[in-house]
Amino acid sequence: MAIRVMIVDDEWIPRHTFRTVLSDTPDIEVVAEADDGTAALEQLRTTGVDVVLMDVCMKPMDGVEATRCIRASGAEWPRVLILTAFDADENAFAALRAGASGFLLKESSPSEVVTALRTVYSGDAVVAPSLTRRLLDRFVPLLPAEHRSVPETLEVLTEQELRVLELVAQGLSNVEIAGQLTLAEKTVKTHVGHIYQKLGLRDRAQAVMLAYKTGLVKPHNFPERAG
Repeated sequence: MAIRVMIVDDEWIPRHTFRTVLSDTPDIEVVAEADDGTAALEQLRTTGVDVVLMDVCMKPMDGVEATRCIRASGAEWPRVLILTAFDADENAFAALRAGASGFLLKESSPSEVVTALRTVYSGDAVVAPSLTRRLLDRFVPLLPAEHRSVPETLEVLTEQELRVLELVAQGLSNVEIAGQLTLAEKTVKTHVGHIYQKLGLRDRAQAVMLAYKTGLVKPHNFPERAG
């Protein structure tokens, strides 16, 4: 079955561009469009959607508030993938905290958009190392103390799980982690699942934030990647 996508953006050109890109992908179907968060929520009442490709800056309801409303419903679907025009957009970070499964630059290539949608649909999160590093470096220290003080939860992880979490927080995929640790991809996926379960995490986005807030990973630990 095709991944059912809704595109939410207050500008027609980005919506048309993404629709055009996705229309050439057999396993993705654009089933709805909306020009702000309110319209998106209204359509979601009657349209089955797997992933919402959500712009941040819209009126009257922006992408952060719309994401919060979607995730507050308690339903597993749809997942939200945030679109941002800037690689240090504080609203994108706020959207992650609201429950989005990742963020994507509007200037991303068609292949990056398609890969991101598939990743979010599979239940994982889109965590671009360079964007994540800058966002967390800038905004985590600004969180209220009660959000930054994390219990000593990392003690429940094994040494191998800690290493996997560190690499997850650096933006590596399961395949890349498997190669670096000389493990089977299935084993890495199992470790990641245990990490989520033990730490009460939803996905990679939350794992990155937790690793950063506990000091397991610091800004200079994030690798720069070409492209």
